[in-house]
Amino acid sequence: MSQNTLKIEGELTIFRAMELKPALLATPPVDEIDLSGVTDLDTAGVQLLMLAKKTALAQQRDVKLTGHSPAVLDVFELLNVAGYFGDHLVMDSAKNNSRS
Repeated sequence: MSQNTLKIEGELTIFRAMELKPALLATPPVDEIDLSGVTDLDTAGVQLLMLAKKTALAQQRDVKLTGHSPAVLDVFELLNVAGYFGDHLVMDSAKNNSRS
């Protein structure tokens, strides 16, 4: 089974949501979203990632988030959404930071 990865570069914000939505919901479906190049993330970007996850689950598949940039980690921690994505990297990072 081949992996279809989408790497997002730059902003994942309201200003790019309409541009990125078709890529996130494309056929063949995206299996992995690489967030290592994300420089800014807002709630519109988080909603878009949630839509990708919800769409994948409705199609009985999963989409993984990988390569979390510092901007992504900050927003995920602030909004406490790591659990929604089942995102162990972010949840493990949050645990380690709370011990500091």
